Amino acid sequence: MKKLVIAAVGGTLAGLLMTAQLTGPLVAQEAERTKSTYEQLDLFGDIFERIRATYVEPVDEQKLIRAAISGMVKSLDPHSSYLPPEDFEAMQVQTRGQFGGLGIEVTQENGFVKVVSPIDDTPADRAGIEAGDFITKVDGESTLGMGLDEAVKLMRGEIGEEIVITIVREGTDEPFDVTIKRDVIKVKATRGRVEGKSVVLRITSFSDQTYVNLESELKKRVEEAGGMDKVNGFVIDLRNNPGGLLKQAILVSDAFLESGEIVSTRGRNSQDSDRVNATPGDLAQGKPIIVLINGGSASASEIVAGALKDHHRAVLVGTQSFGKGSVQTIMPLQGDGALRLTTARYYTPSGRSIQNLGVAPDILVEFRRPKPEGEDDVIKARRSEADLRGTITNDSLTEDEKKQLKEERKAQEEAAKLRSQDSQLSYALDMLTGLAVLQGAN
Repeated sequence: MKKLVIAAVGGTLAGLLMTAQLTGPLVAQEAERTKSTYEQLDLFGDIFERIRATYVEPVDEQKLIRAAISGMVKSLDPHSSYLPPEDFEAMQVQTRGQFGGLGIEVTQENGFVKVVSPIDDTPADRAGIEAGDFITKVDGESTLGMGLDEAVKLMRGEIGEEIVITIVREGTDEPFDVTIKRDVIKVKATRGRVEGKSVVLRITSFSDQTYVNLESELKKRVEEAGGMDKVNGFVIDLRNNPGGLLKQAILVSDAFLESGEIVSTRGRNSQDSDRVNATPGDLAQGKPIIVLINGGSASASEIVAGALKDHHRAVLVGTQSFGKGSVQTIMPLQGDGALRLTTARYYTPSGRSIQNLGVAPDILVEFRRPKPEGEDDVIKARRSEADLRGTITNDSLTEDEKKQLKEERKAQEEAAKLRSQDSQLSYALDMLTGLAVLQGAN
């Protein structure tokens, strides 16, 4: 026993000696790093003073400091930024669902401003701006190398004024100009409609009204369809939805899940890490769900799509999503400004990060552009038995059955018309119809 005790004590003493030997270099390294940091801060102060004292023209000191802060934060990643008081106020207004501008969500790529997506029924949407477009000039001024905040400010202005932006689009040989008139952007986060026996819920953004709008629209459209027993399923359209509030993405996901993890966030610090689970209750009452996504579906949209996909609650149709798998925290600063800082990555229930990868659809369906008006896209009429002269009539059909056949034919014609307008949505609706047939639904 004594030998064991001595061996243990000896091991402890040896450990202490080794720790003491290692601690010296570690302390020295930390001291050297601290010294280097303070030297760099002194360098910054020296440069600031030299610019202020000897630049060819007097400088705005506040503007100079803001530019330095902005440059420091911008060097981290495309989504971190310093928000001066006016920008912070504008961001708060935007999350409430109403703001002034063109109606485009943008990011930065290869030094240029890239459109994540236009917002439904806004000046940019009506002008034909598309997800993936690059904005290379604003009123003739190049955006190459320009900070994202600076480019956004150029696109802001008086409501009613026109702005000319130059677009580079994949598949188009030459850049082209688009003239857009600035307007007040009022975003209704969720819109609903009934297509045949399916309910389509279009979520355009994740503002603080998204879940409330979703719940209201779903109930309204189910009633319009004649009750839940008359609905064959739901389409949740997240195409060109640039994201927004994490809390709203969680609420929307939870609306269709009974249990299980929705999303987890993992940051450098423990307070930035979290795991959120669904609570009982499914607004769709177990009916089939199709989720539409594309390259303009980002951030909060990808959280919803990833959660419903991983729990096999929905089938994803469309194309690969944007791939923004990071979480930004807004930190108010002195002087009424704020720091928007990337503090965590988020993960889908399967534990997968979608950063730079996006969420893959279960069924890949490319969007086909509608053919220009007047272009021949009419299926030639086919002759049938009913077209033959002197054909005998079908005496087995009642008047009610004949009426039902006419209604079915009308529904088929409407579906065919939709295929030429929105191939992805049409595919989703056809899937729900097929599932209803297999399940023996009426």
